[in-house]
Amino acid sequence: MSQFEQRANIKFMCKLGKSASEIQSALKQVYGVTALKKSAVYDWFSRFKNGQEMSEDDQRSGRPSASRTEKMTGKVRQLIRCAQRRTIAKLEQEVGISHRSIHAILSDDLKMRHISAKFLVRSKDKVMLIAFFDIDCLGQWFLHHDNAPSHTSLVVQQFLAKKNIPVIIQPPYSLDLALSDFWLFPTLKMGIKGTRFATMEDIKLNVMAELHKIPKEAFHHCFQQWQDRWSKCVCTHEGPTLKVAIPPFWELFHYPSYMLITKENILSN
Repeated sequence: MSQFEQRANIKFMCKLGKSASEIQSALKQVYGVTALKKSAVYDWFSRFKNGQEMSEDDQRSGRPSASRTEKMTGKVRQLIRCAQRRTIAKLEQEVGISHRSIHAILSDDLKMRHISAKFLVRSKDKVMLIAFFDIDCLGQWFLHHDNAPSHTSLVVQQFLAKKNIPVIIQPPYSLDLALSDFWLFPTLKMGIKGTRFATMEDIKLNVMAELHKIPKEAFHHCFQQWQDRWSKCVCTHEGPTLKVAIPPFWELFHYPSYMLITKENILSN
């Protein structure tokens, strides 16, 4: 979206009595990464607040800049596409403009970010990996995830209640208790650490390959670690808070080759 359109919106909201911070939040919500920066929003807010009606930039003295033109921006874009591992110094030599202008074109005009000497186009999409794994021991299953806002939000809790899915409560300020947090995801990250993937399909294939490499015994050991972590968590509580800290399912939890975790076992140890 053009800067002129955003300035017109700033002017409109200013006349409605909105504050500069409210206007900035609204622009960011609507335009995302292309929204005007905070300094620009506050500058135009001040102008319109003081009676300015025009949304165009003030006339500048001297020769107009020949660096950040559409032609120059297109040239830089083409160079980056041909070879992403380019330094700003190299681009300076190739297009003949200043370091500051190159940086402005890359970050402001092309919306690129710098990763390990490589410029990448910012993605508007967020890809998430959803992983579930379980062990059959009770004839029923419990869902255990951490207390992140995405898990404790009202819409998620309503969905889980509607589907009659029992959830293991995560104690606040505790160590990582969810199996994916303390074991599965760190294990996957170690296998693909330092690797860059060109497409989402490459990521999926490599993640699946790493998952298949994990032996069944490692999953069983993970559940033993899970019990050990719960034991430590429960044992740190004393008095009346102890009963609150122990989920009811521990009274039933058992499966071959693993100890039965109950309140009595924990206290006796």
